[in-house]
Amino acid sequence: MKNKLMRLTDKLLARKRSIIETVIDQLKNISQIEHSRHRSPINCFVNVICGLIAYCHQPKKPELQLEWALPPAA
Repeated sequence: MKNKLMRLTDKLLARKRSIIETVIDQLKNISQIEHSRHRSPINCFVNVICGLIAYCHQPKKPELQLEWALPPAA
């Protein structure tokens, strides 16, 4: 990759990429969110919401510990 300037938020998220990919993998495989052949948009959204609810009820979930730097008060 070429070196170029990144925003601070992008740099922080790039460090946490493995955790983000783990969460997306769990949503796709365990909660079965990835399914491309829905017959209606409502059915698609119901499937996504049910998958997110199932993910929320998992006992162990990876976490992101983000500490945002606030600008100094003027």
